[in-house]
Amino acid sequence: MRAVQTLMLGSLATNCYLIYLDEKHAAAVDIGAEARKVLDFLEQKGLTLTKILLTHGHYDHIGAVAEVQEKTGAEVYIHEADAPMLQDTHLNLADWIEPWADFRPVTEYYTVREGDVIQAGETAFTVLHTPGHTKGSVCYLCEDILLAGDTLFRLSRGRTDFPGGSDREMLESFRRLKALEGDYRVCPGHNETTSLDFERKNNPVMRGLL
Repeated sequence: MRAVQTLMLGSLATNCYLIYLDEKHAAAVDIGAEARKVLDFLEQKGLTLTKILLTHGHYDHIGAVAEVQEKTGAEVYIHEADAPMLQDTHLNLADWIEPWADFRPVTEYYTVREGDVIQAGETAFTVLHTPGHTKGSVCYLCEDILLAGDTLFRLSRGRTDFPGGSDREMLESFRRLKALEGDYRVCPGHNETTSLDFERKNNPVMRGLL
């Protein structure tokens, strides 16, 4: 089972996941705030960060990306539909979430789309486009892990009332996740981890889907 470290960051308690690629390298998923906390962890563990994967473009998931990228040189990946959020405080909701914050835009990044595979050493992350929370929301599949962002939560789902949100698209994304073969450790953007089998049986949204 691949090692994953969770750091809870920022005022909205966003989960940042650090996935061990090997003994000396890691990838991060969503760095919403508190860059120093992430950098200190990497230093303490002797890890080099090579990739930063973003599940979507809301401020509470990208707020500290620029600083961490500057210090580590890590490559940043985001779905093409959410890429404009990396530089716009209105689109990424920073003006609403933390209007007093000094947001640093991300200017160097790679865009991804459905089916892309991000290779990090011997580790592969497969992109699943799961719109609903935002137009460019994605989940990443990595071995037995489903990095779900703000799409799937334990016994719940992501909000769809922000700009770019869609109930219809969220339900289609849930239908797709439910149909995945096998079980996965689900690492959501907020709150505790869960499993896909547990959500298939107990999540009220997922249970109602054919």
